[in-house]
Amino acid sequence: MSRGARAIVICPDIRGAKHDLDAASRLEEACGLALAIGIVVAEAFVLPVRDVKPNTLFGSGQVQTIADKCELELAELVVVDGALSPIQQRNLEDKLKRKVIDRTGLILEIFGERAATAEGRLQVELAHLDYQQSRLVRSWTHLERQRGGFGFLGGPGETQIEADRRMIRQRMARLRKELEQVRRTRALHRERRNRAPWPVIALVGYTNAGKSTLFNRLTDADVMAEDLLFATLDPTMRAIRLPGVEKAILSDTVGFISDLPTQLVAAFRATLEEVTAADVIVHVRDIASPATAAQKSQVLEVLAELGVTGGEDEESPIPIIEAWNKWDLLDPERADDLADIAAAADDIVPISAIDGTGMDNLIAALDRLLTASSRIYHITLPVGEGQKLAWLHAHGQVMSEKDAGEGDNGPLREFEVRLSPKEFGRFAQL
Repeated sequence: MSRGARAIVICPDIRGAKHDLDAASRLEEACGLALAIGIVVAEAFVLPVRDVKPNTLFGSGQVQTIADKCELELAELVVVDGALSPIQQRNLEDKLKRKVIDRTGLILEIFGERAATAEGRLQVELAHLDYQQSRLVRSWTHLERQRGGFGFLGGPGETQIEADRRMIRQRMARLRKELEQVRRTRALHRERRNRAPWPVIALVGYTNAGKSTLFNRLTDADVMAEDLLFATLDPTMRAIRLPGVEKAILSDTVGFISDLPTQLVAAFRATLEEVTAADVIVHVRDIASPATAAQKSQVLEVLAELGVTGGEDEESPIPIIEAWNKWDLLDPERADDLADIAAAADDIVPISAIDGTGMDNLIAALDRLLTASSRIYHITLPVGEGQKLAWLHAHGQVMSEKDAGEGDNGPLREFEVRLSPKEFGRFAQL
């Protein structure tokens, strides 16, 4: 599929099917997915489907309508925002005389282009192979051709498609082994960070909610942040400093999306494992989107599946701040109504990551949550322990300090200092 290809984007509105988003929002999201991979959307429309046709999904009259649209718009590609079976995809291509791609194939294309880390690339290749093995019939017109011979290259009577499927299964098995090694390595890195021990702040949210823009705003980084779905696929981490926390790790994660293709669920969840180890979660919401409530439900559903929360109505074991992003795009009346709601809640912060609105309030909220578990420690140190004395003054809130007599190593000083448990753990390692 070449970048710049002209496409017709269709959202099938199947009677009785349940979705988190309405048909119009799903169509807009499908167009966003197409744009994210460089496709030119020539036309987009919702197509009601009363009864799903096993061979083509759409009825014959609807297929002809699609064909006419393709001719009129000079489209070389048809994007169907739904899951097509291999037979449906092949039959639609035969009738339309154009390449047809479904939602799964489209998202796989985006993931394949954007994945940057070793694990991301392995996950995407594995997902691609899983998707392709059921569609090999589309690649081979000589299914009756048989392979003779012996050994590994195919036993007597093995057809070409059987050989190809066997090769895909072998490649998938190798990829799973490589992925397991990558996961073990990442788990070791996460364990090392937990011993550090700096608090972790994870940014989560629906795709294109503005997480990477906020990440860049808070860290002065240059992570890819564009008005595209899935601009970020691989976890990115940077250190930031808060008023009461010398160092915290900020993690940017892949955006959530409704109806995620089954082939990508494992890749998606693995990418989000970092969230389960976070001390605070910042749920970045595109508050200007008409679908913001449905997007929130989708995010909370995924967090619940990860074990981070118990569901939309249950309290999370990890504190969550809602950052209502894109505040600058709201009309004044809507902004006033939402400001009243935010003012009555202590876990909602209106922001605009693009122009910096609300950043001070967000930083203050993060600081409050990360220092909420701080407690007073009474620590006695020899005066000669200059490094530890300096560390306490630099990283803790020293409430009082007084002489504590003589010790084996000379004069002692007693400190009353406020530290978080993680900071105290770090002090104990000095």
